[in-house]
Amino acid sequence: MIKTDILIIGAGPVGLFTVFEAGLLKLKCHLIDALAKPGGQCSEIYPKKPIYDIPGFPEILAGDLTKNLLDQCKQFQPGFTLGERADTIKKDNNGVFTVTTNKGTVHQAKVIAIAAGLGSFEPRKPKINNISFYEGKGLEYMIKDPEVYRNKRVVIAGGGDSALDWSIFLANINAEVTLVHRRNEFRGALDSVEKVGELKQKNKIKVITPAEIIKINGEKKVESLIIQKEEREIIVDTDYFIPLFGLSPKLGPIGDWGLEIEKNAIKVNTYDYQTNVPGIFAIGDINTYPGKLKLILCGFHEATLMCQSAFQIINPGKKNILKYTTVSGVDGFDGSRKEAPKSVIKSIND
Repeated sequence: MIKTDILIIGAGPVGLFTVFEAGLLKLKCHLIDALAKPGGQCSEIYPKKPIYDIPGFPEILAGDLTKNLLDQCKQFQPGFTLGERADTIKKDNNGVFTVTTNKGTVHQAKVIAIAAGLGSFEPRKPKINNISFYEGKGLEYMIKDPEVYRNKRVVIAGGGDSALDWSIFLANINAEVTLVHRRNEFRGALDSVEKVGELKQKNKIKVITPAEIIKINGEKKVESLIIQKEEREIIVDTDYFIPLFGLSPKLGPIGDWGLEIEKNAIKVNTYDYQTNVPGIFAIGDINTYPGKLKLILCGFHEATLMCQSAFQIINPGKKNILKYTTVSGVDGFDGSRKEAPKSVIKSIND
């Protein structure tokens, strides 16, 4: 039995920042995530992809953002249950929730914060016979470590931002890249489309459009692909085939928890992002409300307000006085303390 103050479902950026905000209020957190490591999509899907709208960072890689958030919250000693999915939930007469994972790990908390991003993901797979045989044998649906593809032959299928961005990235680390799309027009950002065009002119990327991959060849792993281009078939030898057609988000078991759902997202109020079930909050991309924007920085804001209400649930009748960290510093659960600069305190007192 794992007991905590706030049980966070999802260890992505918003879930990790919740640990920090809760820690400032002396609340203990434990996180559950189906992935094997913290960071959510930022770690699992695009760790090397730059993010441009995090305050204070003109540009930061998704993987580095995860690392920074882990460094920021580690002083509050969060617990993790990784590689397991939150399956069932029960609430007792004392208002305590019991959440059990698909592997039988039991957790208890007075507050649940669902920060599960867009839910669980399944890649959209091309309709190719025997495709499952090649999964993990040269066929990948996401790029975790770009160095694997250095100096290799890679075929990427897709026409969106991910397909364009990874084609550009891999071409710049000397991979032999072929980009296949079923239309002549791409759906990605204009800047990325232009960069692919420039790399094509320099013979650093081969672009085949309009075309579609119809067959994979290879006895034990991916060896070549058959591409249908209009009325003819093209055989392309390759080491890796990466179809990037996006991911299909699903709420999974959370959808059976009695929460109010709208268009595959959890409805919340905008006061503290609580759901229709008292004590269960939803923050980040998993929630919906009028004017909702699916941005990491919006999830950070939601997590901050959520923790204020969580404090009242966990400490009924106890008054919490907001303290600015620039003045009060930060006390970690490990006994460490980061002091506010004396010059700041003096100027405020003056």
